[in-house]
Amino acid sequence: MKNTLYFLLIALTVFSCQNKKTEVKQASKKPNVLIIFPDQLRRYSAGFWHESPYKELAQGKADPVVTPTIDKLAKNGIVFTNAISNYPLCSPYRGMMLSGRYPEQNGIWNNCKKGRNESLRDDISTIPDLFFKAGYNTSLFGKCHWLRNDPLFDENGNYVGSEEAPGGHRINAYDTYIPPGKSRHSIEYFYQALKDEHFNPRVYSNDPSAIEGKKDGELHLPKMFSAKNEAEKIIDYLKNERGQRDASKPFCMIWAMNPPHNPWDDENTDMETLHKYYDKDKFPEIDEKLVVRENVDLETANYARHYFANITSVDMYMGKVINELEKMGELDNTIILFSSDHGEMMGSHAKTGKNTFETESLAIPFIAHWPKNISASTEDVIFSVPDILPTVMGLAGLGADIPSDIEGTDFSSLLLASETKVKKPEAALIMLGNSRGVHTAKYTLCLKESKKPWDKHEVKTIDEAYFYDNIEDPYQKHKIKLEDNPEVSEALLHHLARLLQKTNDPWYQQKKHNEIIPYL
Repeated sequence: MKNTLYFLLIALTVFSCQNKKTEVKQASKKPNVLIIFPDQLRRYSAGFWHESPYKELAQGKADPVVTPTIDKLAKNGIVFTNAISNYPLCSPYRGMMLSGRYPEQNGIWNNCKKGRNESLRDDISTIPDLFFKAGYNTSLFGKCHWLRNDPLFDENGNYVGSEEAPGGHRINAYDTYIPPGKSRHSIEYFYQALKDEHFNPRVYSNDPSAIEGKKDGELHLPKMFSAKNEAEKIIDYLKNERGQRDASKPFCMIWAMNPPHNPWDDENTDMETLHKYYDKDKFPEIDEKLVVRENVDLETANYARHYFANITSVDMYMGKVINELEKMGELDNTIILFSSDHGEMMGSHAKTGKNTFETESLAIPFIAHWPKNISASTEDVIFSVPDILPTVMGLAGLGADIPSDIEGTDFSSLLLASETKVKKPEAALIMLGNSRGVHTAKYTLCLKESKKPWDKHEVKTIDEAYFYDNIEDPYQKHKIKLEDNPEVSEALLHHLARLLQKTNDPWYQQKKHNEIIPYL
């Protein structure tokens, strides 16, 4: 009996020591990072906004869209109620998100497109650069859209790296393939999907097994809904059955889906999802039951079914990836950031797309989910795109490695149980090719030049100068002229002048429109 007790005590002691070693190992393990951002998904296109406490914090009504995965992330994470896209356009967002710097410092002032020189600088550190340096596996799946579009392909879409024959061709007017080298910014596992054809993405990868044995730079056509295809490749990468990554390291993954970006038609929509949730049996007409924003032109919003269907489809494939993380036992120790590059007007103010300063374009989702360290709540900080890089580094315990020239702010202390809290900004700079302004907790200011956002010629006149009161007028139906409220206008213009200087904006460099803006 004594021997039995003796051996039992030894066994319990050994088990206890092993358990403590496991606990110490788990406690010291670096968190994984997964950044997910579908293209053109507006802030209020998610189901959880219909529930408390979120609906009381929304600016107007939320869309009747089905998003169980996003809802689960929100209810188990921190929902940022005031996150904005400072430049609501694909490439400028990506430049700011990846680099933590505003356009003048990162190199992207417009969409990367044929005939333009916009391109993310090779010589600045980005999220994948910094996490790679910190010992992470780095990967990207989906859309890039940060490189200048040069005709460096043959007629079959294969990269040859020269404009001379057989080169001289492009694969797309906008986004282009990112070849190996500095422009990939330390992305180890690369799976790029481009072109706005959701069932016919053009794919390039440095994993031959993922593209039917083809080489990096050779065009692959999977002929599959892009979000589904990317989810399958991500799950394959996570399982790591072919040694795609170093399993002893944490991973930093960026997943940039193209849907729900246009085109919005049957050929580019997950029609099974549309029929299930948004067809005429559920919504007989495209009316105020389907398109709920009170500033909408219903005729302009005739693509609402397709837009919502692709959001729900994207949500479903996100769920498959997150379920895989849970099966692996990695979900609790994975920082998931969910956002989008900008919103979608969908008929509000009779507009489509983005590239405008209204809420439907500026307001983006931003959810931080990390069960191990983050409790469910909401956060009202005015959160800008350059804040993503320093904040995710702060969350991952890499705050000391944030480059000194980063322009964003590390808001990780607001999300963690930290005694030190960073000061919240009073305003954020917003910009377009023809406009500058500021966004505050209450107002949106806009100074718009008398030209189109993509026009390159210089102008000396302001076409419109106004602001919205987003509290009293949540659908922004009434533009308030600056002279109609001098006190508020003066405060907003001082914010604008300060932020233009802080970001070294060309308007500040040239002291543009100094008859209105009180430059220091």
